[in-house]
Amino acid sequence: MKQEYRHMNITMSKIRRLPTLLLLPLLLIWGNPAHAQAVGKITNLSGVLTARHPDGSVRIMASKSDVMQGDTLITQANTYARIKFVDNAEIVLRPASELIIKSYQYDAEKPANDKIAIGLTKGSLRAVSGLVGKRNPDAVSFDTPAATIGIRGTHFGALFCQNDCGGVPTPSGTTPANGLHVDVAQGAIVLTNPAGSQVFQSGQFGFIANMNTPPVVIPPTQGIPLTMPLSISKNAPSMGPSSNAQGTACIVR
Repeated sequence: MKQEYRHMNITMSKIRRLPTLLLLPLLLIWGNPAHAQAVGKITNLSGVLTARHPDGSVRIMASKSDVMQGDTLITQANTYARIKFVDNAEIVLRPASELIIKSYQYDAEKPANDKIAIGLTKGSLRAVSGLVGKRNPDAVSFDTPAATIGIRGTHFGALFCQNDCGGVPTPSGTTPANGLHVDVAQGAIVLTNPAGSQVFQSGQFGFIANMNTPPVVIPPTQGIPLTMPLSISKNAPSMGPSSNAQGTACIVR
């Protein structure tokens, strides 16, 4: 034990004597855990977007910034961000949203190893499935405070309100109710929580108040038509309103 401790002291003393320029790469390596890996990239950004890493550190994101597994992406007021992932899936975030990349495992050669788990804790998103969602939809899930969203080769939108959706327009002109609002432009999704499960097909809208109430289909006239800036949706026809079977604008506002 004494010999090990003496060896450690010698090693640390040598490191302390290293020039700063040589020591910096070592510190960067030690501060970069091996499990952190890039799983996506910011392709379009308007406003301030930050990424909070699992160790608590925060990074200001820019267009072409890498998104790492474990990151929590946070959009500020008036911020819109579009992310493209390694399997070509895409997600758009609206202002004042928080999205956690819990797991993003894509194995091109072994679909059985696929696993995508994403958490929407605040705000809203619009998502288009990538290769994983098309070949292995059961491997993809979106968690929210009201329900888990399962996908079926999908283009869908989700808006979670908790007394913070006053700026989102509705057909009636009233503030959206607290809870999870969804719409499906293509494919299907299934909302599941302890109170029940409901499938939503292309063109349908849905709502779920909280984890203790079942999801319900609502008429299109009561759905929330959401839009987003051209700066975010340009060059992305799959994210545009024309892909909605009902012809309503249901992209993230």
